[in-house]
Amino acid sequence: MTDAVTNPYIVDNYGPVAEEITALDLSVVGELPADLNGRYLRNGPNPAAEVDPATHHWFLGDGMVHGVRLEDGQAKWYRNRYVGSSALSELRGQPDIPGPNWNDSPVGPNTNVGGFAGKTWAMVEAGGTPVELTYELETVGRNDFEGTLPGAFSAHPKYDPSTGELHAMAYAWAQWFDHVQYVVVGPEGRVTKTVDIPLPGMTMLHDMSITETYAIVYDQPVTVDMELAFTSPFPLRWDADYGNRVGLLRRDTDTADGIVWIDLPLGYAFHPLNAYDTLDGKVIIDICNYDKMFDLDVLGPFGDGGQARLERWVLDPVARRASITVIDETANEFPRHRGSVGGQPYRFGYCAAPSTNPAAGWPTLKHDLETGERSMFDHGTGRAAGEPVFVPRDGSNAEDDGWLVMMVHDLGAESTDLVVLDAQDFGRGEVARVGLPQRVPYGFHGNWVSDDSVAP
Repeated sequence: MTDAVTNPYIVDNYGPVAEEITALDLSVVGELPADLNGRYLRNGPNPAAEVDPATHHWFLGDGMVHGVRLEDGQAKWYRNRYVGSSALSELRGQPDIPGPNWNDSPVGPNTNVGGFAGKTWAMVEAGGTPVELTYELETVGRNDFEGTLPGAFSAHPKYDPSTGELHAMAYAWAQWFDHVQYVVVGPEGRVTKTVDIPLPGMTMLHDMSITETYAIVYDQPVTVDMELAFTSPFPLRWDADYGNRVGLLRRDTDTADGIVWIDLPLGYAFHPLNAYDTLDGKVIIDICNYDKMFDLDVLGPFGDGGQARLERWVLDPVARRASITVIDETANEFPRHRGSVGGQPYRFGYCAAPSTNPAAGWPTLKHDLETGERSMFDHGTGRAAGEPVFVPRDGSNAEDDGWLVMMVHDLGAESTDLVVLDAQDFGRGEVARVGLPQRVPYGFHGNWVSDDSVAP
């Protein structure tokens, strides 16, 4: 077996934690805002069994959700639980979890977790069925939106605050090679529409965007490589010959016949910040864009020598042209905004600033997209902040009046904190810091799930 040091995605803070634990009444430094009543949840890969470092891709570890419950200014509990799957059940000598498994995926969702339609959902890249969790993060079973999802789903559905719907672009590389699918889930948690979108190949369609008019398809040059499929369980890699384009699909249509495709320079984007329509019929997309992805490094996203910069794409559906400007040339990832401005004109965005240097800190960034001002919160040397989740302050409608909640990894101490910042005032310092009882590995996405959204 290859020495583990040849695969950076299974060592140091990428390495898994061994135990599922429950810790009550956590210590708090500072003062937790009393209006934070709910759970901060975050999902990520945590291999339960030994993996082969020569072929293991970071995106394929077993899903593990970490959660912190806040109530009335107290940190009531921390829990970490594996997301159930057939592979985990087999490893534990247990029956498979209940619920339909349309593509026979052995892996539990490891990419995102959030609340919708009164339930907690773990979601995964590349088409697997979502898994429903209890309030305490135990696995209930796979849930295909109560039998209404015909096939694949996505780890990155977009919530429309004006309709209460979830919108997703789903791909499934092992089952679909010539199309992706647009999926709409109604507020009650049932699929109301699907639209097949033909593609010339199977792209890695990680995310999507919505505006009031369009559902947006990112057809990018990371595609299934059949030669790699013989040696790797994650056979997606850079393909410059595929080209790069974005598709504008009208949300009020039931077919893909009228989709507008607009060519872009080569690049790859995992995560858009937001998108919206302009009064003159154009589309604005703010997005974290890489020069290339999975070219030299086919085991994870950080070995190709560059970080994502924050860009603004102005798309003209009539001329089918794109104008691109750079908002911030420095590292920007895991972008977030206030939920009430999703798909609409907005002013503020928040990002993490990752680094491949373990000793460097990962600051939290705030972008004022109206004035161009960029604010940075430095968490300290060796302290790496993850995705900054925005939570509005009770009773306030100002777009940036709220809290940023995130996990901050202290690489020197091998520990993790839940940190709360004032989104309007980085100069205030940490509003509160909750010390977690164990290290949390680097992971992917999560959300704040209020008790009003999903009741205890």
